[in-house]
Amino acid sequence: MFALFLAAYLLTAPTLMGIVVIMLLTADLFSAQHIAIAAVAGAAIGVPVAWLVARKLEHIFDVKRN
Repeated sequence: MFALFLAAYLLTAPTLMGIVVIMLLTADLFSAQHIAIAAVAGAAIGVPVAWLVARKLEHIFDVKRN
């Protein structure tokens, strides 16, 4: 499960970080502090998303093995 979680996190965290930073740039918030906070928030949001993706993938792979 941890390997799937890590792989999912490596894909979801940068994606969510980029989405949040682009949202800020679209809202004309160009300060470095806002962008850094948005990147950390995207990384934090990526943890539960990656956990859900890893759990779903593990369930799919376990069902196909049986």
